[in-house]
Amino acid sequence: MPNILGVIPARYASTRFPGKPLIDLAGKSMIQRVYEQACKAKLLSRVVVATDDERILLHLQNLGLEVVMTSTNHTNGTERCLEALQLTEGDFEYVINIQGDEPFINPQQIDTLAGILNGKVQLGTLIKRITDPAVLDSPNIVKVVFNRKMEALLFSRSCIPHLRGVSNQDRLSQFTFYKHIGIYAYRVDALAAITHLQPSPLEKAESLEQLRWLENGYKIKVVETELETLGIDAPEDVEKALKHYNV
Repeated sequence: MPNILGVIPARYASTRFPGKPLIDLAGKSMIQRVYEQACKAKLLSRVVVATDDERILLHLQNLGLEVVMTSTNHTNGTERCLEALQLTEGDFEYVINIQGDEPFINPQQIDTLAGILNGKVQLGTLIKRITDPAVLDSPNIVKVVFNRKMEALLFSRSCIPHLRGVSNQDRLSQFTFYKHIGIYAYRVDALAAITHLQPSPLEKAESLEQLRWLENGYKIKVVETELETLGIDAPEDVEKALKHYNV
């Protein structure tokens, strides 16, 4: 297996939920819980948090967890992952970008993604079969279609593909749809290259960074997981999260 660095980007500033990484979830900060879950993954060589805020830096340092301070000028987590790689000692072949707002990330999901990283894969991500018809038309849930080689063809906030002549209520019985799980793997050379790409038309239209990579000819390998995720995007999601800790 290649040496894989797990990076958890963690920004303090957030339009919808400022200070989100430091919120308390049953006695531990959210970022601590994400870090602890990531460390349970068997195929990661190392895990580091990449932050741009001294409050998060000091919090994690006080806990004895590995963290690096990155620039405040990054426009996305991919750029932050590259700087974290550059700041972390070690000879890594891949980086896995783990969302900092998913305290319930299952280590098996990380290992499922890591398991396809054979040196030939440039970029990788997770997908999950859609079973809830409401998800198909939710712009907050990204859908994905892929080819027979398990390479992504397109990501969209719309329902893809459109089933001609099929009513909305019958879609799931006529076709297998997949949603995107937002955890990414980058081969280090691909990571360095994609951070220099300019925003693309499809990316701007959908507000999905991975479309920039596809438009520039990069291959994104997808692998299916049967495990669900629960992210914390807004303050109202905290109550849902606490229920999982029986609080």
